[in-house]
Amino acid sequence: MKEASLDTLLRELVSKEGSDLHLKVGEPPSYRIHGKLMRSKLDPLTDKVIERLIFGIMDEDRKQIFLQRLELDMSYSISGLSRFRVNVFKQKGHIGAVMRVIPFDIKNIDDLQLPEILRKIVMYPRGLVLVTGPTGSGKSTTLAAMIEHINHNKRCHIITIEDPIEFLHKDRVSTIEQREIGLDTHSFADALRHVMRQNPDIIMVGEMRDLETMALTVTAAETGHLVFATLHTTDAPQTVDRIIDVFPPEKQQQVRLQLSTVLAAVLSQTLLPRAAGDGRIAAFETMICIPAVRAIIREGKAHQLYSILQTGQKYGMVQLDQHLKELYQKRIVKFEDALAKSNNPEEFQKSVDR
Repeated sequence: MKEASLDTLLRELVSKEGSDLHLKVGEPPSYRIHGKLMRSKLDPLTDKVIERLIFGIMDEDRKQIFLQRLELDMSYSISGLSRFRVNVFKQKGHIGAVMRVIPFDIKNIDDLQLPEILRKIVMYPRGLVLVTGPTGSGKSTTLAAMIEHINHNKRCHIITIEDPIEFLHKDRVSTIEQREIGLDTHSFADALRHVMRQNPDIIMVGEMRDLETMALTVTAAETGHLVFATLHTTDAPQTVDRIIDVFPPEKQQQVRLQLSTVLAAVLSQTLLPRAAGDGRIAAFETMICIPAVRAIIREGKAHQLYSILQTGQKYGMVQLDQHLKELYQKRIVKFEDALAKSNNPEEFQKSVDR
């Protein structure tokens, strides 16, 4: 029977330039490579094998947390290879797991071909900067590059709150403290309640998951800090609505006013396979909060933000479909892949000269 150790599977994943390892009872281990799921040629996994693989990387405390909650987020490292973000869960009564590659080396703004305006955004003295996109769209990688740019260029105190800690930052010009949910603090909300006493200049919130975390994140930006956070939304106008809609109706006008004051920029991203087949590239929608954007947010007319995005190029703004069109015209991505990621496929098809 062909059976591999977890480290062997993860080494294979990294050697294939994959992003995720999937472990499911009744199926062989699978790798996500350049966005596509590929089954390995190993034997299907049994309950015993998955238990051995997964419990083998947990200490007793983590094992007990998983058995109680039936969910667990943690990280795992293989020296000299990579770190991995691990999510363990139950499905149909069996243990399953997904492990995401987090390289030791943090790529910079140039490496990732991030929008040039980001160099300016990360140097803002205060405000809320949101990085959004679906799961697996590279938000954590983008945030890490932004934090690292500050780390090399500005003397400040950065506190990150993550679940789990992904990229490991070393102090350069800045001082960085990384706090992990479950290990260093009980929740995002708990960490945010106490963060002001830790004298931060910059705060990074791994994910705004609930009303309390959103409210505390906005308040942190209101107190004069630069705050970075992520959300699972697909474009900038939808991001504004999503935050406001989380709050009860009687508080929404107040949140609109707060958001119109503190929001500095929204960067929405998605990943596409490169036409050459050598990995993936990110496409971006960038909204900068100029006075017209703030007025629209205050008045609750988020749908009008689409027209501002179309005309705001001189401020560094770009619509997702504009960036997709550019990537296609440069032959970096295929038309079908760009169309699949477009926010308005009908309009995109008309605007692209094939």
